[in-house]
Formats: sequence, C-alpha cells, structure tokens
Amino acid sequence: MKLSKKIILKQKRRWRIRKKIAGTADRPRLAVHLSNKHVYGQLIDDDAGKTLVYVSTNGKDLKGKDLKANIKGAQTVGKAVAEKAKKAGVEKVIFDRSGRRYHGCVKAFGDAAREGGLNF
Repeated sequence: MKLSKKIILKQKRRWRIRKKIAGTADRPRLAVHLSNKHVYGQLIDDDAGKTLVYVSTNGKDLKGKDLKANIKGAQTVGKAVAEKAKKAGVEKVIFDRSGRRYHGCVKAFGDAAREGGLNF
C-alpha cells in the first residue's frame, strides 16, 4: 500500500517532536490526538511507559454530552484532562501536539488545559 506524501510528512513531524520531548513522573507528556470523530487526551510517563490520565469524547466521563471532534469537544476534553490531572497530583506537563499546528482544535485543547490549572 502506497502512503500519501501528506501522511509521511506528518509522521516525520511526530518523530521530530518526540525526539525533543519526553514525559517523566513529575512532568508527564500531555498528548492530544484528533480523529475525524473524537478528541483524545492523555498524560503519559515515558520513563515508566504508563498512561497516568486518559480522557476522550467517547469515554465514560463525557459519553452522554454528544461531543465531536471540533473546538467545543477539544475544550471539554482539555478541561477534563486538567481536572483528572489535578486529582492525580500533576500540575506541570509537557505538551505534545502530535505533529499538528498549534491552531484550531489543538489550541482550544491547550488553552482549556491551561485554564484548568496545568502549566506548560
């Protein structure tokens, strides 16, 4: 199967970003992923290889709110990740935008997480 040039370039951006950032136990990586239908956010400790907090628009917490992969959904997931992170005792994170521009839904997610109390 031949991959499109767009997909290859996006993967190269992901690798380039991931070379520079890594999550630790005291400062985990806040990763955002946007599919065509849903928004996913998680805090990852790369040293231990564990996910500390996970929230998505189709998860248990937000399932009944009828959220989609748009700015409103990204803001809701960003706030929910920040709340769960506070409960887990995490305040400082490293933001991983997964090869996307800091614009639109990614920006809405990041701003909502900052409003929720995360520092990055």
